[in-house]
Amino acid sequence: MSNVIVIGTQWGDEGKGKVVDVLAEKARLVVRFQGGNNAGHTMVVDGESFISHLIPSGILHPDKVCLIGNGVVVDPGVLIQEIEHLRGRGISVNPDNLIVSENAHLIMPYHKLIDHGRERVKGDKKLGTTGRGIGPCYEDKATRRGIRFCDLIDEEMFKDKLSCILGEKTFYLKEFLKSETIDEAAILEEYLPYAETLRPHVANVSVLISEAIKAGHNVLFEGAQGTHLDIDHGTYPYVTSSNTVAGNACCGAGIGPTRIDAVVGMVKAYTTRVGAGPFPTELEDEIGDRLQEKGAEFGATTGRRRRCGWLDTVVVRNAARLNGLTGIAMTKLDVLSGLDTLKIATAYQYKNDTLTEFPPSIKMLEGCEPVYEELPGWTEDLTQAKHFEDLPENARNYVKRVEELVETPVQIISVGPGRQQTMVLQDPF
Repeated sequence: MSNVIVIGTQWGDEGKGKVVDVLAEKARLVVRFQGGNNAGHTMVVDGESFISHLIPSGILHPDKVCLIGNGVVVDPGVLIQEIEHLRGRGISVNPDNLIVSENAHLIMPYHKLIDHGRERVKGDKKLGTTGRGIGPCYEDKATRRGIRFCDLIDEEMFKDKLSCILGEKTFYLKEFLKSETIDEAAILEEYLPYAETLRPHVANVSVLISEAIKAGHNVLFEGAQGTHLDIDHGTYPYVTSSNTVAGNACCGAGIGPTRIDAVVGMVKAYTTRVGAGPFPTELEDEIGDRLQEKGAEFGATTGRRRRCGWLDTVVVRNAARLNGLTGIAMTKLDVLSGLDTLKIATAYQYKNDTLTEFPPSIKMLEGCEPVYEELPGWTEDLTQAKHFEDLPENARNYVKRVEELVETPVQIISVGPGRQQTMVLQDPF
């Protein structure tokens, strides 16, 4: 029995959905523990692509139980749409295999209006939020004014909580953001049917995880976004509104830290970022364009073009420390094929100083220049490789150099989007 966390080490979009889908084969439960529908996890099975935003990536396995933890903020309308979409594609989704924590907070219509209104007011200084209402929902959670699933399925409680907060939200939207508003009757008309649809899926996720562990089952915890979008440890304020690091799996799912056995960090073989914020190794040239095009680097949630750059091991080392990584899953190694020379950032040059640790100051980070180490590339197509030995020597050397720089073993290598294009060198379970 093992309990494994999968998290992103960069700025998200590292391929967590695919690796969780692969590892889910050995787990009984797959648990999402933070974020909201601002995340998009892509899975490709038998040539078919599936994208989930809230439902854990293990849902494509018929014998797994997928749990949405208390740390996730949930737009109930989006969740229902996902359920219906998956059912329409032949995937069984029911109260036995999809369960939502009764303590998970709801994204409300006013959260989305506030999100869009703030970005509009900020103009050129906007953060690049997805506009899904994630941040405003977490705000209400922190100020003890949020509405949870246990409130939604209790009509009297839901009406009472909504009535208490709606006046303030309406005033803020109308007077400060000069935005449209939404009245109580419209919200009740929309959300009360959600309660009836989702009621059978609502339960105590913490208890279910504990029971599974006692029964000897493996549990897989799925993070969203990446370490450097963490609200505490990321490139603040260009971050998400939750803790994306592995430690939050315990808070966001309701288990103790002594239950965790392994932490797998997702590392894309190069670096990408969506939205605003500093990005030291960004390539604004033909190589950056090549990585973007060959890697199909568009956000699964927003469709926005991802910014691309060389692999940054200052970033990955920082994530290794923050998350206590026991292993790395490297994705999109195949995208690097065809480049004569590859670069890996091993440090930053800031004025007269060489930095080997990730700086906390955005101003400082914006003034950093990457210190690169060059490695020879390869021309071979990697997409058919089944074993590490099948990779060309230079590709193997690239992987080994990353292991050395990050001081963490590469346990999984992905050479394409499909399940079968995955090498498990060391099973984290």
